[in-house]
This record gives sequence, structure tokens and C-alpha cells, in this order.
Amino acid sequence: MIMNRYVIFLFLIIPLLSFSQALSYADIGVLFSGNNHNGSARFTAMGGAFGAVGGDVSALTVNPAGLSIFNQNNITASLNSRNASITSSYYNNQINSENNYFTISNAGIALVYDNLRNRDWSNLVLGFNYRILNDFDNFFLARGNSGFATFNTFPSDTNDPIEYNNAEEQIFSNSYRGEINEFNFALSAIHKKNLHLGFGINLYELQFNQRALLSEVNNDGNENTLFADFYQEILTSGSGISISTGFIYRVNDNLRIGASYFSPTWFIEVIRDSNIGNGDYGDTLIEVTNDNEVYEGIAPIESLIYNLRTPGKFTASAAYIFGKSGLVSIDYTHKRYEGIRFSGGDFSLENQFFANDLRNTHTVNLGTEWRFGSYSLRGGYSFEQSPDKLAIDSDNLQRYAVGLGYSFGNTRLDITYSDANRTGLYDFYPQYNGVDAADLDFNTQNFTASISVSF
Repeated sequence: MIMNRYVIFLFLIIPLLSFSQALSYADIGVLFSGNNHNGSARFTAMGGAFGAVGGDVSALTVNPAGLSIFNQNNITASLNSRNASITSSYYNNQINSENNYFTISNAGIALVYDNLRNRDWSNLVLGFNYRILNDFDNFFLARGNSGFATFNTFPSDTNDPIEYNNAEEQIFSNSYRGEINEFNFALSAIHKKNLHLGFGINLYELQFNQRALLSEVNNDGNENTLFADFYQEILTSGSGISISTGFIYRVNDNLRIGASYFSPTWFIEVIRDSNIGNGDYGDTLIEVTNDNEVYEGIAPIESLIYNLRTPGKFTASAAYIFGKSGLVSIDYTHKRYEGIRFSGGDFSLENQFFANDLRNTHTVNLGTEWRFGSYSLRGGYSFEQSPDKLAIDSDNLQRYAVGLGYSFGNTRLDITYSDANRTGLYDFYPQYNGVDAADLDFNTQNFTASISVSF
């Protein structure tokens, strides 16, 4: 088993540079660089391949130049229902954890100003879009017996302590809460009828909470049993900013090409509160069957403020329009995971890890849409490469989507179903090379419904 593959589901976890069961700073750097590809139902159904399509408020999260495709003012809002299924395999024992979440995942508005009084410029559009960039909410449980006992003495036994070296079971529960909210402000206009140009400023609001509980059951071989609980928690909050720019060029009535660039996101003064630090690695509760005493160790909460730069990305796009009948589109995105950087403390090991062990990734999004009167049928596919240089094929994300839309004139209702799959590892004994990580299989199903009104 390759021990430093990523754990991946909606985000990535790196069981490296860590001496605890919770996420290390290296983990956090990759986690906060993720993207759930939330958007309108139309956007999601077409795999997010809107870099050369535009005409949807979610499109400015790929290419701000897509705003000037709008000919009318538009407002869109989306609801999302997510089912997250995580199957863990730990020493031949499998457990499936299934969770359901419901959110307002996207909302935006586009305002069209067509009277520019300039022959070269037309169709100035101002746009705002909100979406959940990265939804962290999730939970999984792993259970089995590695044969390795970490907690093998009772701390209060000072004289000739009993050794509980026979492992019976390890149980690990892992809970995540929070999200990164993205607020896009952009403008776009058409230059000489064929060239769409756009620019955007993007703001981010970060909230993240992890609660990790490791439990062990060990015995001494003489019918005496030790029960240990080890708890760690991380609370993180912060804000960030990035800029974006792009173009779409109409080669002819059918073919459009485009390109966009999103700068790195700069998270300034990220605040982390945790019970991990200065040798106190978490809260501990230990009891044994041969003693009425219970040991409880509470680690103090410590705070740290740091800065984080997450990767920038470049997207190249093309779309072929079949008149009013339909379209096909493709986006290719190159993302610089090697460029993740921490500052505001001693993060030399983490920054070296990003530079040496991560790779810049390739993402391909494909989408199509076909209209039949008032109805629209859509489909999409996404492939997102894992940034881990040692990742196996199944660690790469693959997402499939289908959708249906119906136009009531100026109002459109869209619904979409998508399914995403990938695999990964979670090593909750990273400090012990002899203990295998848990194998995780992630399946995420989303139902998105949007209402869009033009006026």
C-alpha cells in the first residue's frame, strides 16, 4: 500500500507532516485549495464547461467574459441536496457512512447596460454571483484491529505499571463542518461585436471545523482491559481575495473560443484555534477495568494566525453552437498546486512538501445542451486529476451529470443530477509506519434545482 497517497472526497487529505489524527497544516493547504464546482443547475448539468458559453451567472466562476453573452437582466438562485457516501476499509472491516445535506448553493444577478454610446463597445454587463466554493460538511467512521496498541499504560500507575499491549480494536470517527463561500463581482463587455472581455474581483469567507476521535480497546492478557479516547479539534476562520480576467472570441456564428485566468487566492490572517500544540496533542480519557479511577487529560486551546496562498488556474475553452438547437463545449484547466504557500510562521516543511510532492493538475470539463421547444436536455462529464504525484487512477475525480430545463418564457426552471466518485486513504496513525491507513471510497450524489428569471 502506498502510504502517502491523498485522502480525497470533495477535498484532499495528506497523511504527512502530522503527528496527530487531525489534519496537519499541509492537509489544510490542499483542503482550502479545493472546489466543489457548485453552480446553477444548468451549469452543473453541463459539467461546468462554460468558459466559452457564458450566459449563466455561474459562468463567471470560470470566465468573467461570459457575462456579456446576456442580452437581458437575469437573476438565478439554486438549492442543492447532497448525499455523501463514504465506505472505509480498515484491516478487512468495512463500514459505510452516509450523510445528507441541504444548502442554498448558488445565487447571482446579471444587469445589462446596452447604451454605451461607443461604436466599438456594446453590451456592458455587471454581475454578482454567490456560491459555496468548497462544502466541507462530511463524516466517516473506520473500525478494525491493526494489532497495534498505542495507549498501553494507565497514566496513574506509577509503580510497576501494567502493560496493555494486546490490541482488540481501534475506532476512528471524523467529522467536518464549514465551507468556503465565494462572492464574485465582475463586469464584461463586447468589443467590435466579436470579442467579449471580462474582469472580476472574488472575495472568500472561510469557516472550517474538524473533530477527530480515536478510540482504542487493549488488554494485558490477564482479562484486564484498557479503554482510551483521544480527541482533537480544529477551528479555522478567515477571508481571502483573488482577481480574474478572460475573453471569449466569436470566430463565426457557430464557433467560440475563450481563455481565462484566476489568480491565486490570498487568505490573510487566518485564525486557527486547536487543542493540538506544544506537546499537548489533544484531550485524553483513559479507564481500565481493574481500577475505579479514570484519567482525563485536557489540552489547552491554542491560537495561531497565519497567511495562506492557494493555487491560481488557467482555463482554455471552446464551444460549438448549433444555432438555436443546441451546443457542445469543452474546458481545460491547469491548476498550480505546487504554488501553495504558508507564511506568518515556520512553515518551511509544509512549503517544501507543496513544491516537491505535489503536481500541477489537469481538469477537463465537457458539456452539451439540446433544446426541444420549451424543453432543454443537458449532459456533462468532468475529470479532475489528483495533485498527489503518487496518486493511483481511482484517486482522480470523475463526475457525471444529466439535467432537464423548462422555459416558461422569461422564467426557466432547471434540475440536475450529478454523481462523483474517487478513492483515497486516511492515515490516523501517521506517526507509526507499521500501521496501515484506512482505504476510503467516496461517492457523492447531488440534486440541484434552479430558478432563473430574465427581465
